[in-house]
Amino acid sequence: MDEENKLSRKTVLKAALAAGVAAPVALIGGPALARTTVATGTVPALTPECHDGDEPTIEQTEGPYFKPNSPERTNLVTPGTQGTRLTVTGYVFGLACQPVNRALLDFWQADVNGAYDNTGYTFRGHQYTNAQGAFTLSTIVPGLYPGRTRHIHVKVQAPGRPILTTQLYFPNEPRNNTDTIFDARLLMTVRDNGSAKEAAFDFVLNVPQTGTPTRPTSTTTPTSGPTTSTPPGGTSWAVGTTYAAGARVTYGGGGYVCLQGHTAQPGWEPPNVPALWRAG
Repeated sequence: MDEENKLSRKTVLKAALAAGVAAPVALIGGPALARTTVATGTVPALTPECHDGDEPTIEQTEGPYFKPNSPERTNLVTPGTQGTRLTVTGYVFGLACQPVNRALLDFWQADVNGAYDNTGYTFRGHQYTNAQGAFTLSTIVPGLYPGRTRHIHVKVQAPGRPILTTQLYFPNEPRNNTDTIFDARLLMTVRDNGSAKEAAFDFVLNVPQTGTPTRPTSTTTPTSGPTTSTPPGGTSWAVGTTYAAGARVTYGGGGYVCLQGHTAQPGWEPPNVPALWRAG
């Protein structure tokens, strides 16, 4: 995706982690927020597959805890659930950075104590992207178990296409530096929202699409981080502002209603994130 100065995103992230400094927000997560990294019109990088090191055999790339036939749901939290609440939002794109409608996402993860439910379907569920390729998952920050850093498992499949099995990771986790399975390209962008956390990640699948990658409204550089172009017309939406569900803003002369509480960041402009904003 963004390859200015001939530096790969993975190289930048590894250097930042090794130096103990923060990488630019738009880089933390590799393919995460892919919609903001196609300014050059080049084909976006695929989300890589990631093998789970605790699988009983090498062929079982999803690890030992996957279960088929999970319930269809976007909310894995039930009354009394322990743990820090986490909302993960994002998109599923194809090779032209165009959304994939009805892509299947099957999530599973450990509970707050690092245990998987292998008898039922606690913290397991599947859903489908909408017409804009967007998805939303309500869950908790998973606990740790021996040998692994924090992660969320997911299988992603565009209609009629092969399944991508991978994992999503959290930035600034100490075990990221010791987990041999960890891959910086699978980091989510994560920020606090009160006592809860919000995360974002965009999947880019090996799905042929006509046309060229869609140009985003914001661009990035390796040195200065994200910058956002000024839209025409009236705009009250602003980066860094915390919005509650039901809040109303204007952007480019149009009105938008907030669908879920979050803190605005570059790349989350209302026209670009239907998971967060509805026109009206």
